[in-house]
Amino acid sequence: MESNLDLLDKKILIELATDARISIAELSRRVGLSASATTERVKQLESFGVIRGYRAELDLKALGFGITAFIRFTCDGQRYRPFLKFLNGLHAVQECHHLTGGDAFLLHVVVASTEELEVLIEKLLPYGMPTTSMVLSTPLKRRHEAHFIRSQGAY
Repeated sequence: MESNLDLLDKKILIELATDARISIAELSRRVGLSASATTERVKQLESFGVIRGYRAELDLKALGFGITAFIRFTCDGQRYRPFLKFLNGLHAVQECHHLTGGDAFLLHVVVASTEELEVLIEKLLPYGMPTTSMVLSTPLKRRHEAHFIRSQGAY
């Protein structure tokens, strides 16, 4: 689908990635289309799965979840599927990536305290070997998708 995106589609995506709450009227003004043409393009991008959804970005630290950690996790083949089932019930896990190399998974977790992190690590032990690194600071926050579109020379 990416190769089928034209300059106007990319402009729309950049604007929506920057501010998903932008009105159609403002979006159409910024990309130089009529409101109806902009609406049609947005609906098409949604139907193609390029736009998967719209969401609020929450500050988890402000909500009391001040500790972020990454857990490299190794498990053997027998515990692989049970771990995946167990993982769905762990609300502290923000993301889980299946990896190549020595570790099977990389978990991004957010918790309220070191005690809560310790409990989470203990819950993981029956499924494999966790190695935990706590985040001290984040010099580069999540880049919005607009960054990637711009880097491809959209405009």
